Amino acid sequence: MACMKLGSKSEAFQRQGQAWFCTTGLPSDVTVEVGDMSFHLHKFPLLCKSSLLEKLIKEKSDDEEGCVIQLHDVPGSAEAFEIVAKFCYGVKLELTASNVVYLRCAAEHLQMTEEIAEDNLIAQTETFLNQVVLHSWKDSLKALQTCDDLLPHAENLQVVKRCIESLAVKACTDPNLFGWPMMEHGVMQSPGGSVLWNGISTGARPRQCSSDWWYEDASSLSLPIYKRLISVMESRGIRQEIIAGSLTYYAQRYLPGLNRRHSLGPVALTVAPSEEEQRHLLEEIDSLLPFQKGTTSTKVLLGLLRTAMILRASPSCISNLEKRIGMQLDQATLEDLLLPTYSYSMETLYNVDCVQRILEHFLAMDQATGGASSGLVDDEQLMGSPSLTPITTVAKLIDGFLAEVASDINLKLPKFQYLAAAVPDYGRPLDDGLYRAIDIYLKAHPWLMESDREQLCRLIDCQKLSLEACTHAAQNERLPLRVVVQVLFFEQLQLRTSIAGCLLVSDNLDGSRPLRSGLVGSSEGGGWATAVRENQVLKVGMDHMRMRVSELEKECSSMKHEIEKLGRGWSGWSSVPRKFGFRIKSQMCSAQEGSVSEQQKSGTGKIEKLQAKLTKHKKQLPTDV
Repeated sequence: MACMKLGSKSEAFQRQGQAWFCTTGLPSDVTVEVGDMSFHLHKFPLLCKSSLLEKLIKEKSDDEEGCVIQLHDVPGSAEAFEIVAKFCYGVKLELTASNVVYLRCAAEHLQMTEEIAEDNLIAQTETFLNQVVLHSWKDSLKALQTCDDLLPHAENLQVVKRCIESLAVKACTDPNLFGWPMMEHGVMQSPGGSVLWNGISTGARPRQCSSDWWYEDASSLSLPIYKRLISVMESRGIRQEIIAGSLTYYAQRYLPGLNRRHSLGPVALTVAPSEEEQRHLLEEIDSLLPFQKGTTSTKVLLGLLRTAMILRASPSCISNLEKRIGMQLDQATLEDLLLPTYSYSMETLYNVDCVQRILEHFLAMDQATGGASSGLVDDEQLMGSPSLTPITTVAKLIDGFLAEVASDINLKLPKFQYLAAAVPDYGRPLDDGLYRAIDIYLKAHPWLMESDREQLCRLIDCQKLSLEACTHAAQNERLPLRVVVQVLFFEQLQLRTSIAGCLLVSDNLDGSRPLRSGLVGSSEGGGWATAVRENQVLKVGMDHMRMRVSELEKECSSMKHEIEKLGRGWSGWSSVPRKFGFRIKSQMCSAQEGSVSEQQKSGTGKIEKLQAKLTKHKKQLPTDV
C-alpha cells in the first residue's frame, strides 16, 4: 500500500487513559473534547492550521473555567482528530489509503485551507488522493471501503464518486492490455512482458488474467456502494455476462444458502447477515441482474429462486426469477428443477406450481420468437431441426420432473395432468418419458377410478412409443383395457414395418454381392468381409424378430382355446380397428409384398391376440366395444 510521509518532528504525544497530552514541556492551554477522548493541546499550533479552531478558541478565550472546545461532530471522531493534531504540530505521520479519506473529511470540517496556511491538510490529502490512491486499484478500493463511515461528508467531497470511477475504469479495461491489475495481483513485468525478479528480466512469460479478477475485491464493498459501482460499469459498456458473474459472486458471499448448493469456486465467506438483510440483498441482486438470456446460468437462477422462497422474498422478486428461468429452461437440469415446497399451505413435496409457471413462461417466449408448431413440421423435421432442440429438451426435462413427482401420493390428478399436457405434442418425438411418468403415477395412486385412468392415458400417443415401451405397456396391468388394445395394435404395425425393412435391406445386400466380390482384389478383401459381417448382423436381427412373432403366435393359439370354451364368436373382428378409431397407414410398397408374405400371416395371428385380450376382460366388453 502506497503512503505519503508528512512532518519532521518526533513523536510528541502521550496517551493516558482517555486523554492525550503533548510532551513538549509547555503547559496545555486548550482542551479539545472529541467523543470520549480529551486532547490537552496548545492554541498556537491549532490556530495556524484551522480556521474553525481559531474561531472556537476566540469564543472560549474569556471563559473563566478555561478554554474547552467540543468537537463531537468531527468526521472520523477521535482517531482522525489525533492525526490532525499531529499534523498541526508537525509530527511525523503517514498518509495511506486507509486514513486519507478520514483526514480529507476532517480537514474540510476544520477548514484547514490554503488561505490560513500553505500546504495545509486539505491540499496534502487531495494531492495524495489524485496522484497516488486513484491510480491504484487496491488503494482506490481501500479508500472506497472507508467511505461507509464518512457519509455524507465523503459524498459531498466527491470522494466516493472519484473512487468508483477509478475502479470502473480499471475493471472495464483489458488487464492483459494495460497491465491492470498485474502490478498488484501478480508478479511485476518488464516493458517487454517478461517476469521481473528483483528488477531483472527472467524471460518467463506472465500468465493471462481472466475477466473476473476483480470479483472478490468488489464483493468486499457495501451493497449501496457496490450497486453504484455496477451501475457505472454498465454505463461504460462492460459485457453483461461479466456483470452477471460479479453479481453471482456477491450473492454467493452473503447468501449462505445459495453458496451451499451452487459454488462457482472458492468464495470468501463472511459472517452471515440477518434474514431481513439477506432478503433485501436478494431483491437488490434480482433488480441488478441483466435480463438478457444466457447472461446468468440457469443453475444460479434456480438457486436464487430457491433462496427467495426460503427467505420469503417479495412476489415480484420471485416472479422475475421465474421469468428469467423460463427464458432459458432448456439449459436447466432435473436436479436443480426439483424445488422443495417451503409453504405450509402446499401438501406436495416439490413445488409443482412453480415449475408450471416457469414452463408457461418458456412456452410463451417460444411462441413469441416464432417457435415451431405441430402443423408445420413432419416427423423427419421434428427429429433433425435445430430450431426444435430447446422445446424437445424442455419436454424431456418436464417428463423427468413428472416421473420424480409422480410417486407423491398428495399430488392431485388435475395438477399432474395439466403439467403433462402443457408440453405441446410436437415437443415430444417419443412418448416413452411421458409413459414412464404416468405409469409411476398410476402405481402410486391405485385408488384412481377407471375413467380417471383412461383420461390420464389419453395424453399418451401410442404411435410415438418405442418398441420396448410398447412391449412393456402390453403387459402392464395398471393401464386401462382400451390403452392396451391400442398399444398392441401399433406394436404389430411396428413389428411388421421393422421386419419388412430388414428383409428389404437383406435382399439388397444379396443382390450387391457380385459387385462387392469384384472389388476384392482392389481392396484386399476388406469390402467382402464387411458385407458378410453386415449380412450376418441383419440375419441375427431377423431371426430374433421371427422368434418374437412365433412366441406371439403360440400365445395366441392358447388363447383361442379359451375363446372356444367360452363359446363367444367374433365374426366381425375385422372391423375392430375402425371401432377404436385407428387409422392404418400403408406401411409397405408393392415391391415388398413378396418379402413380407410370411409376416402377414403372423399379423393375422397378432390380431387374433387382440381377441383373446378382450375376452380375458369379458366384464368390460359391453362398454369398450
